[in-house]
Amino acid sequence: MSTKVSTPSRTAPSGSGRRAGSNEAEAVEVRVDLRRSRGRLVRIIGPFTPLLILVLWEVASRVGVLDARFFPPPSAIAETFWTMLSTGDLVEHAAVTLSRIAIGFLMGGIPGLVLGIALGSVTWLRTLLGPIFASLLPVPKVAIFPLLLLVFGLGEMSKYVIVGIGVFFYIFYNAMGGVLQTPQIHFDVATANGANRLQRWSTVALPSALPSIFTGLKLAVGGAFVIIAASEFVGSRNGLGYLIWSSWTTFAVAKMYVGIVTISALGYLSTTLVTLLERRLIPWSRQ
Repeated sequence: MSTKVSTPSRTAPSGSGRRAGSNEAEAVEVRVDLRRSRGRLVRIIGPFTPLLILVLWEVASRVGVLDARFFPPPSAIAETFWTMLSTGDLVEHAAVTLSRIAIGFLMGGIPGLVLGIALGSVTWLRTLLGPIFASLLPVPKVAIFPLLLLVFGLGEMSKYVIVGIGVFFYIFYNAMGGVLQTPQIHFDVATANGANRLQRWSTVALPSALPSIFTGLKLAVGGAFVIIAASEFVGSRNGLGYLIWSSWTTFAVAKMYVGIVTISALGYLSTTLVTLLERRLIPWSRQ
C-alpha cells in the first residue's frame, strides 16, 4: 500500500504582494529625492544665512526690538568700519596685533614642534618630561599674564611670550600625538636601511605627524587671537584688543563691534591660509 506525500506547491506572488513591494520602493525613492532636494536647498540658502541675520538685526535695531545702544544697526557698524579704515586707524591696530601673533607664533611654535617630535620618538624623554607638560597644560594661559607683566613689563615681550606659551601646547601635543600614532614598523624599516636617529625623525616621524601638526596649527591660530586680544585689554595702548576694550570703556559701541568683527575675520582668514597650506604640502591627508 503506497502513501502519497503531499509537497507544498510554489505559487506566484499575489498581485497585492507585488503592489506592496512596488509601493515600498516608490516610497524609498521619494525619500531619497526629498533628501537630495533638501541638500540642494541648503547649499543654495546656506551662503545667504549670514546676510539674512544681518537684515533681521538691522530691522530689529531700527524698529526698537533690539536696544540700539547695545546692538547698533549693522549699517552703522559698517559706516564706522569704513571711517576707521579710511583714516588708517583700523589698519594700524590690526597690523600691531598680527605682528604680535606672528612673533609669538614663532617663539612658541618652533620649540613645540621640536619637543613634540622628540618626546613622541624617545620613550625615556617622554617619561621624564611628559608629566611636567601635563601639569602645565590645564593652567589658563591668560591667568599667568600678570606674572609676565611683572617679569617683562608692559612692553611687547610680555605679549610675545603669552602668545608663544599658548601656541606651544597646541603644537607640542599634536606633534607628539602624530608621532605616537606612527606604526613602529616604519621606524624599524628606516633603521634596517641604515637611518640614524636624526634621519628617522626627518623621514619618518615628521611626515607621519604632519596631519596632526597642521591640526595643532589651526587650533593654535584661533587660540593665539583669543590670547592676544585678552592681553591687549589690559597691557597695551594699541592693537585690536585695546580697540575693543577702549571702545567699551568709552561706550563707543560701534567701534567695539568693528574690533570684534575685524579680529574674527582675521582669525578666519589665518585659519583658511593654514588649511590651504596643508592641502598643498600634504595632499594625502584628505584621503
